Amino acid sequence: MTKLFFALGLLLFSLPVFASDLKVALVLDKGGKDDKSFNAAAFAGSTKAEKEFGLNVKEVEATDDAAIEGMIRSFAQKKFDLVIAIGFSMAEAVRKVASAYPNLKFALVDAEVVQPNVRSLMFEEHQGSYVVGALAGLLTKSNQVGFLGGMDVPLIRRFEMGFEAGLKKTNPKAKLVANFVGVTPEAWNNPAKAKELALSQYSQGADIVFAAAGASNFGAFDAAEDKKKFAIGCDSNQNWVKPGFVLTSMLKRVDQAVYQVIKDSVNGKFTGGTHRFGLKDGGVDYALDQYNEKLVPADVRKKVDQIKKEIIAGKIAVPDFYKKNAKK
Repeated sequence: MTKLFFALGLLLFSLPVFASDLKVALVLDKGGKDDKSFNAAAFAGSTKAEKEFGLNVKEVEATDDAAIEGMIRSFAQKKFDLVIAIGFSMAEAVRKVASAYPNLKFALVDAEVVQPNVRSLMFEEHQGSYVVGALAGLLTKSNQVGFLGGMDVPLIRRFEMGFEAGLKKTNPKAKLVANFVGVTPEAWNNPAKAKELALSQYSQGADIVFAAAGASNFGAFDAAEDKKKFAIGCDSNQNWVKPGFVLTSMLKRVDQAVYQVIKDSVNGKFTGGTHRFGLKDGGVDYALDQYNEKLVPADVRKKVDQIKKEIIAGKIAVPDFYKKNAKK
């Protein structure tokens, strides 16, 4: 009976719908749509789909982790066709609600839920971090570089491990100093603490700091400007925030993934399972634009682009915190 229930649900959500009839919800984490980072990228993707397909996407911000399941369940009870949850902290809530509503579609960023009506959107952030690490290794003058993570969780440790490996690839003499803003979700939105930590890293000799800390990144950018050093942004292109002080940004194209899952739902092409985005398909990359083109010389770009090609070709194996941790 359970298998029949899921089969009927799968049939229902595989049918195309009139775009204007599709009800889509976007559940953001504490950073909110204005964090100019991870959540902002998700919101940009949903906004693009909303305009293109004539939808009305409802977005909410989960200011309290305890409220996440209630928010997602509320959308399911209101028969929203697609509920998109942004962030690994929402995995358990998605698992529970998706199981209870097999005829609805769900998408989850940065965590995997193995259910036929859930699309898990996963990124190879260690690859992108390796690339910006390689760039930092080529451009550091002090041979000391910083990493500033948001919440101390495996996902951000994955950024750190990839970044350090890329740094050592191009500059074996370089040393990395790493700090995390905190161990609770508040770490994603504490720029004052991030600035304090970044200033400490600069005072220890770092001339480049890679910040992977959500809205807390802006504290690190302020510190870079104060000390006339460099920072590296994350998730969205943050080069514009402090022109001349943001060396580049490690792009994580959450916007593309969110847009695509909405588009597939509109066209009746939604499928569950894990969808991965890496260097090969542009799901992660480093940012070059008018704000930083003068900061990254052509010869450095050439070397970094060659490293990208070697990663894609499998000639460089980027260490992965997830896989390393799984072996223990």
